[in-house]
Order: sequence, then structure tokens, then C-alpha cells
Amino acid sequence: MALEPMETAHGSDCPCCVQLSVFLENRVGQLLRLTRLLQDHPVHILGMSVDALVDCSIVRMLFDDPDAAHGLLTSGGFTVAQTEVLVVEMPPGKRGIMTIFGTLIGGEVNINYLYPLIATESRPTCLAIHVDHLDQAGAALIQRKFRVLDQSDL
Repeated sequence: MALEPMETAHGSDCPCCVQLSVFLENRVGQLLRLTRLLQDHPVHILGMSVDALVDCSIVRMLFDDPDAAHGLLTSGGFTVAQTEVLVVEMPPGKRGIMTIFGTLIGGEVNINYLYPLIATESRPTCLAIHVDHLDQAGAALIQRKFRVLDQSDL
């Protein structure tokens, strides 16, 4: 009996970005230790969210070079997980975030969490959004003409 080669699942079909989640002990100085680890390297934090629990914290971050950041963080002794998130450019006007939420609800997509990215001269304010159905969310946003960024856009 001949064995078929194993296949792996392909990634998302929509543009997405790599988020790194770092697990920290919930004690004084851990965020400083984390950011100092990156200070001498050409890796930049573009967005960050911190969820503090009783005994640990989850720090979710987007980087301009997630592969380099992952290597630095793991070599620094941090436990790191990787996931994909949507990064969507905020539309102009005071109802921009509401239109993003309405689009995702219309696409039957749940938001698990979100956080802003730091705006730069070349990139306006964006939201990093973790959803339950990445492809559905990306398709809904793109269909409504939102700009969904890829990792190369960061």
C-alpha cells in the first residue's frame, strides 16, 4: 500500500498579520525586561495589548519583523505563541470604528479582542483585530472597501 505524502493546511486567503503573544509573570518590571530585550535590535513594536490576570499577563504585539522578534523573545527566555490577526486601516470620520464593527457583524464574525497600532507618517491609525473567522472577516471588510493590511504593509 503506497502512502500519500502528508499535506498541511494552507494559511488564510485574506491579507493578515502575525501577532506574537508573550506570557509574562505578573510581577514588577516584566514589561520593561521585555522591551529592553528589543532595544539593541532593528525590530519595532507597532501595536501592543496587555491583559493582566492574577498570576500572569498576556502581552499581544505586532512587529515590523515578527520572525526576528520571535527569535529574540524566545532566546530571552519568554514563552511566545504566534497567531494571525486582521489589521484594518481606520476610515476617516468619527464613525469609522462603528462601520468596521457593523461590517463584521454583517459578515457574522465575532471579535475576540482588538487593539490599535501606533500611527506613523506612512501608515494611518489601524486596528489589529482577532476574530473567530479570519477569512470571512477579511472578505467582508474588503467587499466594503476597507483597506486590510498584509504583514508586508507594516
